[in-house]
Amino acid sequence: MSPDLSLRDIRHPNCKTRKYLSSLPVTSIIIPFHNEGWSTLIRTLHSLINRTPDQLLGEIILIDDYSTRPWLGNELQIYISNLSSKIILLRNKQREGLIRTRLRGVKAATGDVIVVLDSHVEVYHNWLPPLLQPIGNILG
Repeated sequence: MSPDLSLRDIRHPNCKTRKYLSSLPVTSIIIPFHNEGWSTLIRTLHSLINRTPDQLLGEIILIDDYSTRPWLGNELQIYISNLSSKIILLRNKQREGLIRTRLRGVKAATGDVIVVLDSHVEVYHNWLPPLLQPIGNILG
């Protein structure tokens, strides 16, 4: 299966023409994982890189919660270094669990806003601006 699978647009028609603030906060995306399947994790990363406006994406922080699958070792490090310089891979030295692993990512984040996602999601084009718009309104 291609890591760049296209998705059918299921948005409401009004969502397709909605305008957002020209200046929205930069976002750090936190993705904890443990023994995730290769294709699932790679498709998540590709969808984020390909479908998130570049000016809004500060970084994607992947946190490996002490995975034992061989493909999540050096092979993953090499793959993400070729995919995008915005992906940071952190590795726990022992199994910490979901919450501690998420918090490690939050502590490492440098963006104005933090979004935590599962390691097995696919986002659609323009998914982030609707989430950031209310925050942008508050920040002015």
